[in-house]
Amino acid sequence: MKYVMLLLDGSGKLVESGHQLQPPATAKTVRAGGVTDGPFMETKEALGGYSVLETDTIEEAVEIAKTWPGVDRGWIAIEVRPTVEM
Repeated sequence: MKYVMLLLDGSGKLVESGHQLQPPATAKTVRAGGVTDGPFMETKEALGGYSVLETDTIEEAVEIAKTWPGVDRGWIAIEVRPTVEM
């Protein structure tokens, strides 16, 4: 299954962009303080871009998201969400 990550690391899991996302309730948000269910981005946050990962589980995608520079320092939050299977 493909998981969209709004940013990415260099793990070799990068795939092409342009996929429809599943509903927000399927999302997980990765921050320095941990992972939460749902897309709980604050209104002051803005989408800076997105990437697509090809992983077996959303948990694997979350682990990759945790390694993105800036997450550990609280500078950015990354929303990880499954794509719609076509």
